[in-house]
Amino acid sequence: MQVGMIGLGRMGANMVRRLMRGGHQCVVYDRDAEQIHRLTTEGAIGTASLDDLINRLTPPRAVWVMVPAGDATEATVEALAQRLNVDDVLIDGGNSYFKDDVRRAEALTARGLHYVDVGTSGGTWGLDRGYCLMIGGYRPVVTRLDPIFKTLAPGRGSVERTKGRSRMDGTAEEGYLYCGPAGAGHFVKMIHNGIEYGLMQAYAEGFDIFRHANSKSLPENMRYDLKLADIAEVWRRGSVVGSWLLDLTAAALAENPDLSNFTGSVQDSGEGRWTVMAAVEEGVPAEVLSASLYTRFRSRQDHTFAEKVLSAMRYQFGGHVESSGGNCLS
Repeated sequence: MQVGMIGLGRMGANMVRRLMRGGHQCVVYDRDAEQIHRLTTEGAIGTASLDDLINRLTPPRAVWVMVPAGDATEATVEALAQRLNVDDVLIDGGNSYFKDDVRRAEALTARGLHYVDVGTSGGTWGLDRGYCLMIGGYRPVVTRLDPIFKTLAPGRGSVERTKGRSRMDGTAEEGYLYCGPAGAGHFVKMIHNGIEYGLMQAYAEGFDIFRHANSKSLPENMRYDLKLADIAEVWRRGSVVGSWLLDLTAAALAENPDLSNFTGSVQDSGEGRWTVMAAVEEGVPAEVLSASLYTRFRSRQDHTFAEKVLSAMRYQFGGHVESSGGNCLS
């Protein structure tokens, strides 16, 4: 199948490579000419502009947009909408807000175009592992694009089949899923990333407790000098908390047990915020996911004014004095 790919960053470029491995023809464009050149040497068809890309695709076209969510995606979608023809499909595989998907789908439908949103998980490992795809849009159009999704997805591989799945049909076991109409794919991916925040925070806090298990504030006979890399490794083997995130943690700790190559300033790409907003709108408690988001905010700051207020109040009511490290003595 032929597909156009706009945005040749780490994920976009590897998705092109995986598609070409699967026998698909990829027509590619990026503002960085070097990225285009690199993929043309591997078999992709390079283009010099959006117009060039569209002219090289056979109608009905399928154009996959893999650029940063927000203004970049909005501008690209609008530019394509002015150039595509009736029955062409625009696929947003980035991390767009699902409400933006609903709006875009309505606008494109009015022009006779189709809009498909694809939550894409797999990161830089997806080239070989495959990508978990969560898809939203008009189902007949999604079905038309099935060969693309099937190639990008991991497939069943060696994952043990879930008990009871034999009575169910669909593509979930292949690693891609039609979730519903416009926005549904990115909605599922949004919650996926919110859960990811919580999982990551749980691991991070646990290992932080391990790191301080030899604190001088503890009784001497209850201090433990633990090897974090070894704990991460043993948990990978038979533990109920084993996961790919733990695998990555184990690799990082094996490479640098002190993680001194990181500052601890943790960014968020938006989905965690949107997950918490969705929980508020639905009236669903989401304590862990909310706390993990706020912890990321906190990681980017020095001591806040709020913490100064707390210290001031503790001093006023109890005479509690901050230690030289900024922590109260009691």
